[in-house]
Amino acid sequence: MLTGTIRNQIDQIWNAFWSGGVSNPLSVIEQLTFLLFIKRLDELHTNQENKAEMLGIEMERRIFPEGADDKGELYDNLRWSRFKNFEAREMMRIVDEHVFPFLRQLGEQGSSYGTHMRDARLGFSNPNLLAKVVQMLDEIDMNDRDTKGDVYEYMLGKIASAGQNGQFRTPRHIIQLMVNLMAPTPQDVICDPAAGTCGFLVAAGEYLRDHHPQMLRDPEQRKHFHNGMFHGFDFDATMLRIGAMNMTLHGVENPDVSNRDSLAEEHGKDAGRYSLILANPPFAGSLDYDTTAKDLQKIVKTKKTELLFMALFLRLLRTGGRAAVVVPDGVLFGSSKAHKDIRRMLVEDHKLEAIIKLPSGVFRPYAGVATAIVIFTKTGVGGTETVWFYDMKEDGLTLDDKRTPMLDAKKLGAVPQTPLTDEEHAKNNLPDALARWQALEAEAERHRTEQSFMVPKEEIIATGVWDLSLNRYKEIELEEVEHQSPAEIIADLRALEDEISEGLDRLEEMLG
Repeated sequence: MLTGTIRNQIDQIWNAFWSGGVSNPLSVIEQLTFLLFIKRLDELHTNQENKAEMLGIEMERRIFPEGADDKGELYDNLRWSRFKNFEAREMMRIVDEHVFPFLRQLGEQGSSYGTHMRDARLGFSNPNLLAKVVQMLDEIDMNDRDTKGDVYEYMLGKIASAGQNGQFRTPRHIIQLMVNLMAPTPQDVICDPAAGTCGFLVAAGEYLRDHHPQMLRDPEQRKHFHNGMFHGFDFDATMLRIGAMNMTLHGVENPDVSNRDSLAEEHGKDAGRYSLILANPPFAGSLDYDTTAKDLQKIVKTKKTELLFMALFLRLLRTGGRAAVVVPDGVLFGSSKAHKDIRRMLVEDHKLEAIIKLPSGVFRPYAGVATAIVIFTKTGVGGTETVWFYDMKEDGLTLDDKRTPMLDAKKLGAVPQTPLTDEEHAKNNLPDALARWQALEAEAERHRTEQSFMVPKEEIIATGVWDLSLNRYKEIELEEVEHQSPAEIIADLRALEDEISEGLDRLEEMLG
């Protein structure tokens, strides 16, 4: 949890950019990402130096080579710990003419920590702004992983609050719910095919650190965690950089965050590779058949991106692999052949486990579309017996464009720090949804007038369209209200008219 002091420091950095002429929030976070990356490289190099000095051996890996670059500048001057002390114009010269070309060179060499820096450029020309931001970043105490991650998350939150770029971020509490629903294990290989800022992958990593701390003490599991567990795809270079830095600052050394158009490229080498998919992909409408991966068209013939992503999830998952993904409501009841085909596959060919209906304002102010979380396991041989439906009415924040918290921060999210009362549950359904999911046996006893209930596979198939909309199965309990008979109502009206008439007669007598 960030202290107020650190929040104020970040706010000051943000304001410095704005007053320095860098007003696009995505440009601000991109430039901060570059600077944090440069700072991180120096930290890694310093750690290697200290280790070599302590053990009396040669450095295993030099990030900054010995000597000078091809323009004659000493590589040592490219390190954060050196240039942060330079005068503003000299710092600007070093960073612009030497540090950024060095970053691009790392990217061209294919280094794991330089992959997304191939086109890195300093995005402003004011030496005083650079010196001020470098000084401010250096003053923020980010010695531990939790603080580094929280600092970056707070910066990313500013993208969301700034407007048009907020679609890159799924609300953190929804991510937390989905990760807790799926409960990742140290053996999982996790993928988000529309990774954006890597929020799902970061949250999965934090869940594993909290619930399986012994994992990082086992050499094999530790190697898997840092090198083989996390995979995120995006085709936006800025998002890739931001996502990779987000993972790095949350303590994952070598995540696979790669440039890929998930719907356009064939998936032969990735088919059946992943054991867990967590995603909230963008649903942009329609693609042309000739720009869509042929292996996805074989699963479902459609131009609709929401259905293509569902086909993609089935393609990428290994047998027994699980998925929790956000879909627009149309996927659950759309009438086209492709819509029905996808639902039939989920229900009959694989194991569909849950549909969690989200409040329609959960992605405001960026989108008001109604959505749901779909949870399923890829089997290829069926397995659906009953499907659990949950009707989430409130997520802890107002459902208007302002999205104002309705409870104290400690009572928000899927795993609040303090238990909720019944009255508070009415404002935040996430902990209840998680608790009911973790005790599914008891759900079979619930009536369909309740907030959650089970529906047998046979009933879904019997609809003829494999309808998965919650309202199709939910029953509304109507209260019986007794009304007076028409004769009684007419008698009451006549009695009332008589009283009014008598009152008027007395009034006339008094005035007369």
